[in-house]
Amino acid sequence: MVRRTDPARRTAYRALAVALGCGVVGASLVLLAAGKTWARGTASSAGHAMPVHAGGSQMTALPGALALVGLASLVAIFAVRRIGRYTVAALLALSGLGAAATALARRGDHGALDAAAATATSLTHATAAHTSTTGWPYVSVAGGLLLLIAGLTALRYGSRWPAMSSRYDRPTGRAAAPPAIDPDRPEDLWKALDRGEDPTAP
Repeated sequence: MVRRTDPARRTAYRALAVALGCGVVGASLVLLAAGKTWARGTASSAGHAMPVHAGGSQMTALPGALALVGLASLVAIFAVRRIGRYTVAALLALSGLGAAATALARRGDHGALDAAAATATSLTHATAAHTSTTGWPYVSVAGGLLLLIAGLTALRYGSRWPAMSSRYDRPTGRAAAPPAIDPDRPEDLWKALDRGEDPTAP
């Protein structure tokens, strides 16, 4: 007899695959974009134009940090249950939203380019000219949106996903009796002391 899979379970596992894929790809895109050039320009010194550029982490370090938070949240979803799972899923969604919003807001900030121009010309008040923005900030935005999708998916379907094994959870039932102590075996005496027991007690 062929056993049919519960449609609700199939939907939950599809959602799990979507969340994992979006979360991993999204975080990877944000971290990749953080190391790429976001803006270019030129700095003038003694009549010569020198090219300068600013990377994503120089423009703003927040998207990369939020991507790491999102990755940690994605893993932590499977270690918690009930309200804890909703909390971690919300953190995942917020990290994605924050990464996308920050990258979008800071893509046109030329402060890092001006700092690069000042370094290149050794002039404190030098500014970059002929500035332009690359496509990498938008890659970071896309990664943040994927993290947001992962978090929203976890909020919607996370309660149906499997959790880590409870074999390592703190026991709630009656504790097992400690092993018998052999007074002629020093290792038994030391183990009893480690447990906070008095090995000389009857």
